[in-house]
Amino acid sequence: MKKNILFISYDGMTDPLGQSQVIPYLVGLTKFGYTFTILSCDKPGKYTLHKSDVINVLADYPIKWVSIPYHKSPPILSSWYDARMLRKTAVQLHKAEKFDLVHTRVGTPALVGHWLKKHLGIKFLYDIRGFWADERVDGGIWNIRNPVYRFIYNYFKKKEDEFLINSDYNVCLTYAGQKEIHSWKRIPNQPVPLQVIPCSVDMELFDPEKIVESDKEQLKNQFGIKEEDIIITYLGSIGGWYLTDEIMRFCKLFSDKIPEAKFLFIAPHMHEEIKTAAAKHGIPADNLIVTSGKRREVPMLLSLGQYSIFFIKPCYSKKASSPTKQGEIMAMGIPVIINSGVGDVKEIVEKYNAGYVIDEFTDNKFNAVIEKIANGNSFNKVAIRKGAEEFYSLSNAVQSYANVYRQIFQ
Repeated sequence: MKKNILFISYDGMTDPLGQSQVIPYLVGLTKFGYTFTILSCDKPGKYTLHKSDVINVLADYPIKWVSIPYHKSPPILSSWYDARMLRKTAVQLHKAEKFDLVHTRVGTPALVGHWLKKHLGIKFLYDIRGFWADERVDGGIWNIRNPVYRFIYNYFKKKEDEFLINSDYNVCLTYAGQKEIHSWKRIPNQPVPLQVIPCSVDMELFDPEKIVESDKEQLKNQFGIKEEDIIITYLGSIGGWYLTDEIMRFCKLFSDKIPEAKFLFIAPHMHEEIKTAAAKHGIPADNLIVTSGKRREVPMLLSLGQYSIFFIKPCYSKKASSPTKQGEIMAMGIPVIINSGVGDVKEIVEKYNAGYVIDEFTDNKFNAVIEKIANGNSFNKVAIRKGAEEFYSLSNAVQSYANVYRQIFQ
């Protein structure tokens, strides 16, 4: 008998995260006989721009999509309102669809999923895509010196424990996160059921063999990239947990040592902020390229680089983080320059010889890596891609989710 699943996400399906880390999984799971309804909160501007793209992707699968507007202001009240609307909509959908399982992300969606289990008896899968409350504090979104935010933080920390205890199964992104959760003595009956499923990558999309060389040359000409240039790419948003100043410091030292260096930032927004940050650290404007790209354009843009860099704040909440970009970069056979203290990133890079790991943000540590690059320390692109396939492949992730679903329904 087919099972009908409600998937709740506070991230919109018209956001890059929804398109890379929700829809591909659910599409894959339909092959196991599951049907889905996605309930998401979408930002009005992005919904208008990308609604038809999402509808087209889902058209061939037994996946319905229900979107409600995401509200950003006023703070706190807007999130409370969105939570109420998600719950109200979920209840209405359940009356019509009779869901067998509610599968949710952390934070607001988990509040709704837990409520549905408690009040309507729907099985509940808690998908821990990070230590959500702690991320809000570590990222500077919640200042817990403010009594309002301290109350909200404590509320969600208590709820996170309830979700773990009362869910029918749990999923997390990293082995570091799994180890941390299983160490919590406040959670009874440890170890709780907890499957590690890293953020996955679409190996078919991120495939260097599919890059058309003539298109690549055209793009190089467009950006003014010469054959002798050494390109370091940066993929994704800046700010928050992404350490823009440290990245720019590295890039400045790199360009001082290697004059042919250029830095290609593939970012969805904040382009002027990137240019300002680069100028602040003395990176010549001629050495900087800032652009954006739709998801299908990202592999081509990444292929312009010999290396790709990202530094993430190594804080408590990041034990549970699996940066999507790491798998995408490795799938292209490109070595990464990253820092330790975030999820399993160090272990992955070292296991697959997939780049350089920096343990301290000091000039000495930066220069040690730059020296290795200047000396022509080469990496095996095929081996890096194979590492991505082994650890990050979408097919492995889908199979793991199918195994979890089977555990829940047995």
